[in-house]
Order: sequence, then C-alpha cells, then structure tokens
Amino acid sequence: MTEKIALTPATHTTPPAKFSHGVKKGNLLQVAGQVGFLPAVEGQAPTPAGPTLREQTLQTFANVKAILEEGGASWDDVMMMRVYLTDVDHFAEMNEIYNAYFEAEGLKEAASARTTVYVGLPKGLLIEIDALAVLS
Repeated sequence: MTEKIALTPATHTTPPAKFSHGVKKGNLLQVAGQVGFLPAVEGQAPTPAGPTLREQTLQTFANVKAILEEGGASWDDVMMMRVYLTDVDHFAEMNEIYNAYFEAEGLKEAASARTTVYVGLPKGLLIEIDALAVLS
C-alpha cells in the first residue's frame, strides 16, 4: 500500500487545522486550497500579498507551485484546478491574469481542466486555488 505524504513547503505556515497544504500518494498529488498569503515569517500572522486581485492571484499561483515542486510535480502535471472567487465581477480579470501567467510559464495550451466558483473567504481574501496533479 502506498503511503500518504503530507507536504508543507518552507514558504508556508502550519495549517490552522488538521489538514496539509498538499498530500502525495503514489502518483497523485493534491494541493489544498491556497490563497494569496506572502511567504511565512516565523512569529507573524499570514499576510495577503496585497489588496488587488492581481497581487493575490499571482501569489496564490506561487503558493500552489511551491507545493507542486515540494511533491516533485510541475504545472505540466496538473490535471485539474479549481478557482474560488469572492466576486463574480473578478472573473474576466482573473482569466486575463490566469492566461498571462501560464503563457509566461511556457504553457501555450490549456494548463489543465478548470472549474471556477464563487464563495465566501476570510475578510480581505479574493481568490483561492487548489490543484490535482498526476506524476509520471
């Protein structure tokens, strides 16, 4: 039986409850929902990258990528992403940021399948993203 391995990159704080930032089992890697918190600073509460959707989205991508890399994966291994937005009016802007980010990462075609939904997040947070990767 394949062991589950919890993943917490050095850039991330310890989760506030009994879950992991990422879990790898066999060739599957599930990244838990990530938000736009700046890299962890010991003794300080998590801080959003900024008040704008752009700042938070780019930091959220960096946080997802850090967990993928911790588990030996890359964006090329991602099969599914789920994007959670707090405001339906952010959808078009998020798509522009999303497309530009993945183009800059060298992924000209669709990075993965994706679902986008609208949710409530803690005050000040605008976006959350999770990802499922399958490793070769």
